[in-house]
Amino acid sequence: MTATVAQLRAELRAAADPARAPGQQAYMKSVMPFLGVTVPQVRRLARAAAKTLPDAAAVLVVARELWDAATHREERYAAMMMLGAPKARADLASVPLIEHMATTGRWWDFSDDLASRMQELHDRHPAETAEIARRWSIGEDMWLRRIAIISQLGRKERVDLELLDAVITPNIDDPEFFIRKAVGWALRDAARAHPDWVRDFAATHPLSPLSRREALKHVGARAVD
Repeated sequence: MTATVAQLRAELRAAADPARAPGQQAYMKSVMPFLGVTVPQVRRLARAAAKTLPDAAAVLVVARELWDAATHREERYAAMMMLGAPKARADLASVPLIEHMATTGRWWDFSDDLASRMQELHDRHPAETAEIARRWSIGEDMWLRRIAIISQLGRKERVDLELLDAVITPNIDDPEFFIRKAVGWALRDAARAHPDWVRDFAATHPLSPLSRREALKHVGARAVD
């Protein structure tokens, strides 16, 4: 184990609150236990650890080791948060690690945090990450498909609507709750800057009731003449 990983694990344990841990584990329905560390504390420790490393490549190595060696969920949170540190943020080399984390973590708290890393990558590497999102959106892994669908959250006017259509459409018929929720969430967020596009999309695609309700929550349906 590298010194950085050992130090970060020790710091997380020093910040642990055993009284919080059972509630966190129950809420997340997690088999992996919690230490009881708050998210802001985890983020602070993860970013501080990343600062001690020489470059993005070193950050990715440590994040992968921390993720794979994790015995508590906050260690995996810290590993993901290291990818958001300035040295590693929006580095295209992080994509294989994002994919590894998503396919081994297999739960919404991991996928949703990793989607924010993809959002940053979309801004810096739009062509490359659009192709990655398209590939994930038609793959077998549900969590990668969820990431592809929600990877543009918060982009507002920068949302690539063609890409949004491309990653949502193959998943419209999926009965899985986490996919239907992601479709609605992505459309609802896109409607902040593109309400007419979202109304038209909802009018011309067979969205599930859950997806449609989420998509049109703030814009309403387009009137039929």
